[in-house]
Amino acid sequence: MEERLKGLQQEALEKIEQSQELKQLNDVRVAYLGKKGPITEVLKGMGKLSAEERPKMGALANEVRDAIASAIESKQQVLETAAIEKQLQEETIDVTLPGRPVQVGSHHPLTSLIEEIEDLFISMGYKVEEGPEVEKDYYNFEALNLPKGHPARDMQDSFYITEDILLRTHTSPVQARTMERHGGKGPVKIICPGKVYRRDNDDATHSHQFMQIEGLVVDENIRMSDLKGTLNVFAKKMFGEDREIRLRPSFFPFTEPSVEMDISCKICGGVGCSVCKKTGWIEILGAGMVHPNVLEKAGFDSKKYTGFAFGMGPERIAMLKYGIDDIRHFYTNDERFLMQFGQKEIN
Repeated sequence: MEERLKGLQQEALEKIEQSQELKQLNDVRVAYLGKKGPITEVLKGMGKLSAEERPKMGALANEVRDAIASAIESKQQVLETAAIEKQLQEETIDVTLPGRPVQVGSHHPLTSLIEEIEDLFISMGYKVEEGPEVEKDYYNFEALNLPKGHPARDMQDSFYITEDILLRTHTSPVQARTMERHGGKGPVKIICPGKVYRRDNDDATHSHQFMQIEGLVVDENIRMSDLKGTLNVFAKKMFGEDREIRLRPSFFPFTEPSVEMDISCKICGGVGCSVCKKTGWIEILGAGMVHPNVLEKAGFDSKKYTGFAFGMGPERIAMLKYGIDDIRHFYTNDERFLMQFGQKEIN
């Protein structure tokens, strides 16, 4: 058995030395040190040896195993070093070649516009508030002076999940929740940006999902003139200092009186063109004084507190500001469209 073990050691060392590739070396390792290798077979026969010979043969077997393993490890280091050197010789890198350009993303035009509007109103003392997109019917309608069965609900064809849960049709529920949280004590001065949903056919100017930004101010002695001044500042910041605004009477269940705001057409300067339908004015947003019923629902004393609210669609403003003719461009992820608003400043 001693001669057999020494013979296996010599045989393995010779094959290790002759190995020229890592695969050959691994085959030698498996052949001699594996569970089915000859060294393991020899050890299985130790039961036939006397008690005096077993320790001696066991120690010898371990020496043979360690010698083969050590030789394999040394040879492996040599082969790996040689493989790296060969790869370095065969593969060269021309460090003078220009690097591959990396495409850098940028803000979506709607994101940039919304952040611009947020910055404007934050500078005027407003806070940015958010709320759930899956909303309760109470906050979406009833708290805003739209009880069940009110005909004005038909103006906002809704996605209902249950009888009392729906996808919000405007960001006004955020206003209702914020006023309720204030517990009838002013002031409240917020804007509420976010996604809203309505059952609408998608076309160049309509979408079943779109963005909305609403504003709310509630305090003592808030007047219509405060609303007009705020909207005038907004219009000039978004569309230029030469823009003029006008307020037209309108109807919204949650404001009284209610108005629609127009700005003078940037294209024709108010003379009249196809963009403004020959009127010289373009509708931008709706607004009004907060209805007393809405204040009372939120716990405010409508005889002590007044307020104004306004709501706008960022897509509508972006289309006018940047000359975009189809609202679907904002949501189709066409890189050709988005690349126009790259890293440069959007003016």
